[in-house]
Amino acid sequence: MQNPGFFGEIRDYSELARYCHGAGALLVIVITEILSLGAIVPPGEMGADIVAAEGQSLGNALNFGGPHLGLLASREKFVRQMPGRLAGQTVDADGRRGWVLTLSTREQHIRREKATSNICTNSGLCALAFTIHLALLGETGLARLARLNHAMAVALAARLERVPGVRLLNRAFFNEFAVRLPRPAAAVIDALAERGVLAGIPVSRCYPDRTELAEILLVAATEMVTTEDLDRFEQELNEALS
Repeated sequence: MQNPGFFGEIRDYSELARYCHGAGALLVIVITEILSLGAIVPPGEMGADIVAAEGQSLGNALNFGGPHLGLLASREKFVRQMPGRLAGQTVDADGRRGWVLTLSTREQHIRREKATSNICTNSGLCALAFTIHLALLGETGLARLARLNHAMAVALAARLERVPGVRLLNRAFFNEFAVRLPRPAAAVIDALAERGVLAGIPVSRCYPDRTELAEILLVAATEMVTTEDLDRFEQELNEALS
């Protein structure tokens, strides 16, 4: 289960964990925004058995789509069962089927004198940056940063609700939420881009065949934006829809 969800909603999976364990199943939770753990109930306290997370937003800049930082944890009784080498199926840019190692870097299986890539070093640097950032924040700093992050998203949601025709679809969110616009979101995104505003992601980009989702826009705000940014977003959206 994903938390926060695709539309940014935050959910408590405690009851689901009880159902899973009652049926002899494991609950796996994927944390898509690591900073949210500074504000919400940890997945382990919800009863999750295995947790996977994306840690890019702590200490790593998002450059050309990456680099990303995967995190994986489990309850102690499952640690020795975790595979050291797990091959996953994927496709390349031409759609051809391929296989990749998902829990280990390929350099581990190549003799040192044969290695031609520094991928292990790059992965280590991402992990080091994350560790330093988290160590500097500490528990108090992480919680404070999470509150600031959430506060900016709440402020943006309040502003967008003031725009005629805009409806907020979820209120239990961290820093990302969904709104329904009075016209197709993709066209509004293009209009705002011409005004120099990156307004979010139209859901139709992910579900092009779901016409009922054409007017839904995913929006995010973090501690990196200012109140002036929020004011301008509201103003530009109001003008684009008028």
